Amino acid sequence: MNPLKKLMGETVIYGFTTILGRFINWLLVPLYTRVLSTVDNGIFTNLMGYVALLVVLLTYGTETGFFRFATKDNKNKVFSTLLTSLASTSIIFLVLCFAFLPQIVDFLEVGNHPLYFILLVVTIAIDVISTLPFALLRMEGKAIRFGIIKLVNILINVGLNLFFYLLCPFLEKKGITVPFYQADGGVVYIFVSYLVASIVTFLMLLPYIFRFKFVFSFSLLKDILKYSYPILIVSVAGMINLQGDKILMPKILGSGDEALAVTGIYGASYKLALIMYIFTQGFRFAFEPFFFNYAKSNDSKKIYEDVLLYFTGFGLMIFLGVMYFLDVLKYFLDEKFFDGLVILPWVLMANLFQGIYYSLSLWYKLTDKTIYGAYMAIIGCVITVAGNVIFLPRIGFMASAYSVFTCFLVMTVLSFILGRHFYKINYDIPKIIFYFAICLVFYFVGCMIKFEGNWITCLARLPLFVLFVYIFVRREMSFLLTKDFIYRLIHKK
Repeated sequence: MNPLKKLMGETVIYGFTTILGRFINWLLVPLYTRVLSTVDNGIFTNLMGYVALLVVLLTYGTETGFFRFATKDNKNKVFSTLLTSLASTSIIFLVLCFAFLPQIVDFLEVGNHPLYFILLVVTIAIDVISTLPFALLRMEGKAIRFGIIKLVNILINVGLNLFFYLLCPFLEKKGITVPFYQADGGVVYIFVSYLVASIVTFLMLLPYIFRFKFVFSFSLLKDILKYSYPILIVSVAGMINLQGDKILMPKILGSGDEALAVTGIYGASYKLALIMYIFTQGFRFAFEPFFFNYAKSNDSKKIYEDVLLYFTGFGLMIFLGVMYFLDVLKYFLDEKFFDGLVILPWVLMANLFQGIYYSLSLWYKLTDKTIYGAYMAIIGCVITVAGNVIFLPRIGFMASAYSVFTCFLVMTVLSFILGRHFYKINYDIPKIIFYFAICLVFYFVGCMIKFEGNWITCLARLPLFVLFVYIFVRREMSFLLTKDFIYRLIHKK
């Protein structure tokens, strides 16, 4: 099979399953913004920022380490060693959390709701242990099995959210008492849904865990951690770049409901950019094992060139699509969250540059110079934290949007410059800049198209979107327009 077509196919599967969970969260935004207050949404946004950061810390780069060290001959040894390590550190994490529970919930400003934190830390521990069997499925190319398990997780999570936030209130109004349900539960039912879905997922992964015999090698673990610790720094700094604004905002703007409300408005609007995040994360899940597998191919660098160009083109399509249809998409939010929509173009572009950075970053992973990834991530982290600390009190949440965009733009430029020195790939930068320029021109022209009706405005912008798609596909992916390709696509068995 053509390697690019294989990558595209796996990107679709991973994007439709693993990252579909995030897409479902996006579809749940209308529900959350209508059943939760801005303050409750701020609590949810803030806590999930901590969750994302903790998951990265507790997996400490083992996914990439597994891909790098696992071969056909020693896969059992690597898998068993890493799984033992992850399980041990997760248990230690739980013990520490429960030992210092009062202090932690006070720091998180959820002292009145310790159950929030308890539910989340148990979910985190389960998800961390589950990352390795998921990595195994990715490495073995079992995208369908991977997708089915993720899909079950999503369905359980969504079903429970709908049960608690739609069905239970409906039954209560009809005079039917639902056990374990309280009308003023707030965000607790979101966390309950996460936990139940994670437990079921873990149970489905048990056959893959028990497929291997127990083997633990401390020397192997040391080698993997030596390779992976820069990846951990990269991942932690990267997560701070993505979630640091939601974590820092309540602290910088001052404790209390007002700061949480601002965080809630920002977080709700940020979720409208989730379409781009889904695309970049789906790409990352497929691309990482892909470039390791094809690194020794004679045409590997040409493949990497095409990957970056195609990724950028599709990302720009998503940017235009979201911004052109924002007049309709904004109603995914309740009107009390509309003030945050001004961040959207900056956040969308930030996520796009994050994906471009993923594509460029293969050079330091293939050359084992992962420490450079750590340096770049730290620089990005400094930009994110400094931008929020300095400018949040002055210009509000726009400081967070500007900071995350600047962070990933700078990291992308640095990775490109360093990559040309250590692992030169002749990316067609002039062509990529050309498509960026065309996209921005189309964006600003689209902004000038405005009618009284929102749907009329969106439809009036549609020809511009179609034209941009046609220009890119016609110039770079003309095979998609051939009758032969369409015929084989339709009649593929």
